[in-house]
Amino acid sequence: MNFKDDIKNYQPINEQENQDQKVVIQLIEQSPQILTRDNYVAHITSSGFIMNPILTKVLMIHHNIMKKWAWTGGHADGESDLLAVALKEAREETGVKDIQPLSSQIASLDILPVSSHFKNGCYVNTHLHLSVAYLLICDENQPLKICEKENSGVEWIDIDMINHQYFSEHDVYLYHKLIDRAQKEVEKIRWK
Repeated sequence: MNFKDDIKNYQPINEQENQDQKVVIQLIEQSPQILTRDNYVAHITSSGFIMNPILTKVLMIHHNIMKKWAWTGGHADGESDLLAVALKEAREETGVKDIQPLSSQIASLDILPVSSHFKNGCYVNTHLHLSVAYLLICDENQPLKICEKENSGVEWIDIDMINHQYFSEHDVYLYHKLIDRAQKEVEKIRWK
């Protein structure tokens, strides 16, 4: 399977994902540069939602550009193995060496708006991230290391802290969608 098939075969869990999947597929079919930042309107990104094995905590980074706690992830930059991108970014951004996928299947499909900003002294226009996300697992006792070019912090956050007091409404929605998906995935594994 390739990334296009993975996205087409993804089973949306709600109307938001159903609509976003249609738009992502349309953009993939219209743009040969969808995997690179050369597409200035929209491009594929891959994120990793990292949880501890008992699904009580999420490993997050304090993002330098967004100035908030967030999941790990990054641009595909031409790579079509989006799970590999999510794993690479998770390891680079947290310093954790042993991170494994809970599943090789896409866990969430979202279109995320990115406001204009400066990165490395260059202007980056407002655009869309066509976010393909995966559930990742790692032991919370592994050493953490800040990736200074990407973030100013790496911390385990209790899932009870993912609420409107600490996160935006959209982030609470997105992260709880992934927490619910992880819990269902673990239940499937237990019943096998």
